[in-house]
Amino acid sequence: MTETTDRVDEPRKDGASARTSRQIVVVLPGQGVQKARMGVGLHAALPEFAERVDHVLAQWGTAGAEIRADWLAETPAIDIDDIRRSQPLLFAIDWALGRSLLDRGIVPAALVGHSVGELAASVLAGVLDLEDATAIMTDRLVQLADAPPGAMLAVAAKPDDVRFCAEFGVDIGAVNAPRQVVLAGAIPDIDRAATQLAEAGISARFARSSVAFHSEQIGEHVMRSVPALERIVFRDPALPLWSAYTGAPLTNAQVRDVRFWARQPALPVLFWPTLERVLDTTGPALVVEAGPGRSLTTAARRHRRVAAGESSTVALLPHAAGSPEQDRRAFDDALELIRAAA
Repeated sequence: MTETTDRVDEPRKDGASARTSRQIVVVLPGQGVQKARMGVGLHAALPEFAERVDHVLAQWGTAGAEIRADWLAETPAIDIDDIRRSQPLLFAIDWALGRSLLDRGIVPAALVGHSVGELAASVLAGVLDLEDATAIMTDRLVQLADAPPGAMLAVAAKPDDVRFCAEFGVDIGAVNAPRQVVLAGAIPDIDRAATQLAEAGISARFARSSVAFHSEQIGEHVMRSVPALERIVFRDPALPLWSAYTGAPLTNAQVRDVRFWARQPALPVLFWPTLERVLDTTGPALVVEAGPGRSLTTAARRHRRVAAGESSTVALLPHAAGSPEQDRRAFDDALELIRAAA
């Protein structure tokens, strides 16, 4: 996904917003945005963030300690795209950033997570305890350990433009923007789809995943999580939790459907349709990306309400992994805009 610097509305010198107050919509990214040393600068610069990330990683014991050490290393030795590394880190960083907002009294009008970001959003909304969420992720990774090798393909096209790829056995795994979808499936099938897309003049590139997330290729594997999920306590959302799998706020009944939670890694992520409905519901909004990079806010800038200046976007971290000074400056600047917008 191509990322650019987010456009935001500058606050007036008196600290008030130059526009009318806006609802805060927090979006949390998932698999595909991971980068080596993502968020490491903020870990060094903001003790509360470091404590939260460390607390999450500690839930995985020795494995979590190894993830932390390699993440903080100047030259990480383990591939960041390995889901045993990317998934826990994305969850930890998303949750820690989102928690930093809530602890400052910032109350989102909506929480929207992309892929594993929805699990982090569920904790922020009070649906899950942190310990239960990490247990869910642990079980997911166990169930996916023997999944067949897969691939994901980011395509600059509308869903209707790529439906012909279904004949190769691949699924539309995500709809991220008006002309930005992700295909997922077995490697030979994705290779055939990539060839056909190139011949059709449609731009595509391989996404960063060795598992065909959000495709039926892993459907059987993820359903093995049902027994573990039946032991989890799910609660009514205390904050509006919009699901990118349903395109609507999760109801109290849906959050208790263990099959829905089990199926999430295999279901398509409908981020763009969900964001459209959120912004149509909230009215003027500031879309805040709580996670590594700026992929979701870059997509949000294409929304008509953002393009018209009615709504705007800001990210809590820079596009690329930065120094402690760069990460802290991005975080502090974002907080200033959030406070001005509320």
